[in-house]
Amino acid sequence: MKEIKGLLTAMATPFGESGGVDRDGARRLAAHLLEHGSHGLVIAGSTGECPTLTDQEEIDLLEAVRAEAGDETLIVCGTGTNDTRHSCELTKMAAEAGADASLVVVPYYNKPNPAGIRAHFETVAAAVPELPMVMYNIPARVVINASPELLGELGRAVDNIVAVKQANDEELGPIEGLTVLAGNDNTFLRVLEFGGGGGITVASHIVGERMREMWEAAQSGDLDRARQIDAEITPVYEATSVTTNPIPLKAALAMLGLCEDRLRLPLVSADAEQRAAVKAGLDAAGVAIAS
Repeated sequence: MKEIKGLLTAMATPFGESGGVDRDGARRLAAHLLEHGSHGLVIAGSTGECPTLTDQEEIDLLEAVRAEAGDETLIVCGTGTNDTRHSCELTKMAAEAGADASLVVVPYYNKPNPAGIRAHFETVAAAVPELPMVMYNIPARVVINASPELLGELGRAVDNIVAVKQANDEELGPIEGLTVLAGNDNTFLRVLEFGGGGGITVASHIVGERMREMWEAAQSGDLDRARQIDAEITPVYEATSVTTNPIPLKAALAMLGLCEDRLRLPLVSADAEQRAAVKAGLDAAGVAIAS
């Protein structure tokens, strides 16, 4: 099993003029990310616009990225939905298509109680017991929260539940039995400070080499250097959160010539004011804009 740790980029999904998934664009973006700091990639997550991808599009995207990245690169595929049966089937498809791990979100909209959350993760994990699972706790999108206690119980009880992407900043901390990954860019440093596994990040599309340097500084014990880098690139964290992710990210990627600024409804491209805020953040962090 590949280690699920380090700087893992939650990759945006490029779309073509017709609105379909741009497989060639995905390969180019994946190559860029891996050449500029990322240890591995997470596809079909929130940043990848997973709610508007069909199952087959997710698998096509996975296969394209795997072909570009090769067998040695860690690729995590988002397979969680608010339907446990659907999540099981999609997780099986991802495993067969070459995913190294699944990313399974706390079910949204249904609002299950803790017993339902536990049963959901247990059932999806059991559907593909050989595939490691990263749970994804993001109450800002899901409405409900999986407590650290519940997450830890699952990690200790289910062999292939190995990590959590924790996007509840207030409850961020070590969890016995799980690798904790930062779910928000502005907590990547906090996770490194308490010896966590790293993060699933967005800003690494833009400042991946500097975030990789943060990771390496922390691993060598130089937290002062990691904190310095974090302060230098904080404007990028802010730039990519001026409105709903991945709207500002796609605007930034277009500015950098890395991806077309195309999203699927109900998401729309950044307006002029938002694009100006994104550019200001990139400028503040010293990120050169493509001419």
